Amino acid sequence: MKRNYWPLLFISIFSFTFGMIVWTISSAVKVPVNEDEAFLKSYHELDRGFNDVISSNTKFLDKYNFNIKINKNDFGLVLSDMFLSQRVMEEKSKHKNTFINGKNSITILIKDKKSGKKIDNAELLFRISRPTNHNNTMDFKNEDFKIVNNGYILDLELPLKGNWNATGSFKVGDDTGYFYIKSNAI
Repeated sequence: MKRNYWPLLFISIFSFTFGMIVWTISSAVKVPVNEDEAFLKSYHELDRGFNDVISSNTKFLDKYNFNIKINKNDFGLVLSDMFLSQRVMEEKSKHKNTFINGKNSITILIKDKKSGKKIDNAELLFRISRPTNHNNTMDFKNEDFKIVNNGYILDLELPLKGNWNATGSFKVGDDTGYFYIKSNAI
């Protein structure tokens, strides 16, 4: 009598496939999930209200002059980086090499367009984070900034070289301006 080994082949293929499915699920469960919190909102909130963010920036810039200086680089209310991948940023970005591994200085200046007076009572929420995880996320509020003639000044230390995201919201009265850049620390 001749034996047929084809059923064993199908059983072994099924067992291997089932084992790989179990391994994939168990590996995926062990990896932490970090939600994107651009503009200090959940991505669900940002997705629903992105047009509100854009119109809020327009209203904010109609009333106030905004400038943020990170080390030697000046920015306005930039949002365009959120549409670019990190690889594109590395190749084509104007914001490349904004940060320094070590001590960094951030100055925020908000002036009223009509009077030209500096705004000292803005509500600041600012975050520096790594795009890969939240292990090095640093959140800053008003009490972390020093108010001087140049505006709000913050000195911070970036512990690692590599890619960093800077995001923030700046509220004056009922008007809010949003900021987001991707860069790297050299």
